[in-house]
Amino acid sequence: MWISRFSWLFFLLLISLCSAPLQGFNARAAKADVGVILDLETTIGKIFKTCISMAIEDFYSKHGNYSTMIVPHFRDARTDAVASASAAIDLLKNTQVMAIFGPQRSIQADFVIDIGGKVNVPIISPATTPNLSPKASPYFIRSVWCSSSQARAIAAVVKTFGWREVAFIYEDSKYGGGLLPFLTDLLQTSNALVSYQSVVSPSAGDDQILKELYEIKTKQTRVFVVHLGPALASRFFKKAEEAGMMSKGYAWIIADSLTSFLDSVDSETIEAMQGVVGVKAYIPRSFELKNFTKRWSKRFHKDNPDMDRTGLNVFGLWAYDSITALAEAIERVGVTSPRFRKPVNRENLTVLEATGTSDTGPSLVGLIRNFRSKGLSGDFHIANGQLQPSVFEIVNVIGKGEKRVGFWTETYGITPKLETDDDIRHLGAIVWPGETTVVPKGWEIPTSGKKLKVGVIVREGFSEFSKIERNAETNAVELTGFCIDVFKGLLDFMPYAVPCEFSPLQKHDDRIKDYTTLFGYVFGEQKYDAVVGDVTITAKRSEYLDFTFPYTESGVAAVVPIKDSKRKNAWVFMKPLTTCLWLTVGAFFVFTGFVVWVLEHRINKEFRGPPLQQVGMIFWFSFSTLVFAHREKVISNLTRFVMIVWVFVVLVLTSSYTASLTSMLTVQQLQPTITDMYDLIKNGAYIGYQDGSFVSELLNNMKFDSSKLRSYTSVEEYDETLSKGSRNGGVDAIVDELPYIRIFLSKYCHKYTMIGPTYMTPGFGFAFPKGSPLVADVSRAILKLKEDEKMVRISRTWFKEEKECLSSDGSMITSESLSLDSFKGLFLIAGLSSSSALAIFLFTFLYEHRYIWTSTAPIKQKLYGLARVFNQEKDYAPSLSSKTQTQIVLAQSPEINSTSCDQQGMLSQDEVFSAASSTQHV
Repeated sequence: MWISRFSWLFFLLLISLCSAPLQGFNARAAKADVGVILDLETTIGKIFKTCISMAIEDFYSKHGNYSTMIVPHFRDARTDAVASASAAIDLLKNTQVMAIFGPQRSIQADFVIDIGGKVNVPIISPATTPNLSPKASPYFIRSVWCSSSQARAIAAVVKTFGWREVAFIYEDSKYGGGLLPFLTDLLQTSNALVSYQSVVSPSAGDDQILKELYEIKTKQTRVFVVHLGPALASRFFKKAEEAGMMSKGYAWIIADSLTSFLDSVDSETIEAMQGVVGVKAYIPRSFELKNFTKRWSKRFHKDNPDMDRTGLNVFGLWAYDSITALAEAIERVGVTSPRFRKPVNRENLTVLEATGTSDTGPSLVGLIRNFRSKGLSGDFHIANGQLQPSVFEIVNVIGKGEKRVGFWTETYGITPKLETDDDIRHLGAIVWPGETTVVPKGWEIPTSGKKLKVGVIVREGFSEFSKIERNAETNAVELTGFCIDVFKGLLDFMPYAVPCEFSPLQKHDDRIKDYTTLFGYVFGEQKYDAVVGDVTITAKRSEYLDFTFPYTESGVAAVVPIKDSKRKNAWVFMKPLTTCLWLTVGAFFVFTGFVVWVLEHRINKEFRGPPLQQVGMIFWFSFSTLVFAHREKVISNLTRFVMIVWVFVVLVLTSSYTASLTSMLTVQQLQPTITDMYDLIKNGAYIGYQDGSFVSELLNNMKFDSSKLRSYTSVEEYDETLSKGSRNGGVDAIVDELPYIRIFLSKYCHKYTMIGPTYMTPGFGFAFPKGSPLVADVSRAILKLKEDEKMVRISRTWFKEEKECLSSDGSMITSESLSLDSFKGLFLIAGLSSSSALAIFLFTFLYEHRYIWTSTAPIKQKLYGLARVFNQEKDYAPSLSSKTQTQIVLAQSPEINSTSCDQQGMLSQDEVFSAASSTQHV
C-alpha cells in the first residue's frame, strides 16, 4: 500500500517536470508554421538548430498571452543547393509555412530566395555573401552581417602596420569571392593593393593545398588575408605550417567567418594558427548572455555529446535574435486561414505556381525588414532587409585560444579600447607567427619574380653622379655613382622588395641629347620601368613623366672667375673695427679717464697740478692702459675697482682687434669679376652651360643672346673656357645647376666663385612612366632616406670638398670688421662699474660737506663752494671720520661761528672759501 502510494506521487512529479517547459504557453494560440532549412550535419547547422529551438521556447515563456506561436519545421539541406530548393518547395506546398529561416550557404540561399519571392514568403537567411542583396530581392532578409562589412576593419589593420601589398586567399565559391572587390577598393584608399589572389576549392586535397602554398611562397608579399570556411581553413593552416609559412616574417589575417568559430576548432589547428590575427563581430557582455550561454552549452552538448569543443558564437546569437524578431512580427500580423491564395486558373501550372502566394507575406516582410531590438547579440538592427554592422573585435591567436588586441569602429577606426576619448590609433601587443612581437615588414625578396628594369643615364663629365666601372676581380661592368647609391639606399625603406636590373643609357646614344626623345624612347616603347640619374624635375617633363620627390636641393646660378684683392691700403689698421665701435671705444676711454681723475684728484698728487696737465692726465691714463704703460699709482679703492673692470675690457678689445687685423692681413680676399648675372646680359658676355641640360631653355627665356651660348660637358672644359675668357674664345661665366657648380668649385675654388641670383628648381628626381604605382612608395622612401644618416654618408662619399675650399660656394673665407653688437655686454659692464663708482664718490663727498649744500646760500654759491672744496688737496686718512674732519674745519675757521650763522642766516662767500682753506691745513 505504501509502495503503491509512493509510485503514484512519483508519477505525478514526473508529469509536472515534463510539462514544466510548456508552462506559460497559450494552449489556444494559433500555430504559425515556420520552415527552417539547415545543414544539420555541420557544426554551424547544429548550433543554429539549438539556438532556434531555445529562442522559441524563451520567447513564448515570456509572452504566454500571445495569440500566435511559432512551430518550427526543420529540414536538412545536406549542403546541397538542389536539396535546399526541394525542401523549400515542400515546406511551401505541404506545410504552407509563413516564413523560412535558412539556408545557411550562399549558393543554397540563392535558389530559395528566388522561390520565396515568387510566393511572397520572407526568407531569413544567414548567408553572408554580398552577391545576395536584400535590395534586389524584396523578400530576402539577411540575418547576419554582410561579409563586405569586415573589409573596412581588415583594411584598417593593414594600414595600421604600414603594409603595402597583401595576398588574398579565398574559397572558390560565392561566399569566398564576395569579399574581394570590397577589400581591393578599400586597400587602394590606403595606398595598398591585393598583389596576388589564390583560389582554393572546398574539395581540394592536401596535396593541392600544399602546392598552392608553395606557389604563394614564391611571391614577395608576406601578408595574407584568408577568407575560407572553418573546415577548409583547418586543413589549410595545417599545411601552411608544414610549408614553413607560419614562421617569423609572415602575417596572417583571417575573416570573421573563421574567427567566430575559433572556439570550435580542434587543438591541432589552433596550434598551427599561432600568431594569426582575426576580425569578428563584437558581442557586448550582459547577464542575459551569460545565463543563456550556460543553458545553451548544457543543452547543445546533451544533444551532441561528441562535440565537446564546440562553443556558442555570434552566428547562433543572430539566429536567436532573428527568430525573436520573426515571432514579434507574426504576433502583429496574425495567422490567417487559408494562408495561401491559390491561382484562379490552375491549368498547366508548375508545383510552385500551384502553391499560390502568401496572404501574410507582404505584411510580415515589411515588419522584419525594418526591425530593431535589444537582443542577446547587442543592438539587433535590421534596416532594409540587412542586419547592420557596428563594432568589430580584433583578436590574436595565442596559446590555446584567442586574445583581444583591439577594436574597429566606423567612427574611431582602430582603437585599443572600445570606449576611449584619446587619439590612440593602434592595437595592443600582438604575438606574430614565429613567437615574435616584431611586426613583419610584409615582404621578402621573392624566390622568383620580375625585376624592375632601371635605365641609368651615364655622362662623360660629372661622373660623381653616375659612371660605368669594370670590376677588377670579376671583370664585370658595374654602374656606380651618387644617384645609383641613393636609389639603392631607398630600396631599404620600401615597404616591399623591389629587385632591380640596371642598364646604362650612355651619351654616345644620340637620344641622350634630347631628354624629350630619350624619355619617349625609354618609356614609350616600354624599354625600362624607371630612369635613374641626374634628371632635373621640370614642369615640361612632368607632362609625360611621373617624378618622385627630389632627393637633392637644386637651383641655377652662375660661376665666374675671381680676382685677388688683398687689403694693401694705408688705413688697413682701421678695418678691424667698424666706425661705430671705434667711436664707442674712444668715448669709453675718455669717460673712464674722467672717472679715475674724479676719484683720485683730491687725494693723489699725481692727478693734481695745472688744468692742462690734469686734462692731459685724463687722456694719458686711460689710453695708456691699451699697452698697460700707466705708471701712476691709484689710492682710492673705488678707482681700483674701476681699473680692474676697465683693464679686462681693454684686454678683450685688444685681443679681438689683434685677431681681426691678423686675419685681414693674412687671409686672401676673393672678389668676383662680375657680381650679378644680370651684368652678363648687359655686357653681352659669352655664357657656357652643360650639354643636354634644360639650362639652355632657361637662358633663352632670360633673353640671353643664343648666339653667345656655348655648351660643355665636364669640369675640365669649364675650367679651360673660363680661364680663356670671352676675348680668347672662352666664356665669362658658366650657368648651371647647383650640384654641378659645387662639384666644379670643390676642385677650382681658388679660381672661381658663384654669383647670384639663384633661380630655384625642384631638384633631381627619379623618373617613372605615367601612372606608375611605385612613385608614391619611392617618394616616401626618399623622405625616410634623407632623414637617415645613410644619406649623409652617401653624399660624403661622392662629394668630397678640397681642404683649401672652406666655404660651401667655393670661395675663401673673408674676415669681416667687428661691430658694436659683439661688445654690447662688455661695454655695459664697464659703464655700470664706472658709473657706480662715480655715484658712490659723489654721494660720499656731498655727505661730508653737507653743511655747504644745506645752507641757505644761493645755488650758484653752493656749487662754487663745493667746487672749491673738491679742488683742495686732501690727506687720505681712511680712519678719520667725516664728522671729525668737519669739526676740525669749523674749529680752525674763526670767520665761521654759530652766532654769525644764526644772525645772518648764511655764510658769506669769503667765509666759505676760508673754511674750505682751513680744512686743507688740517
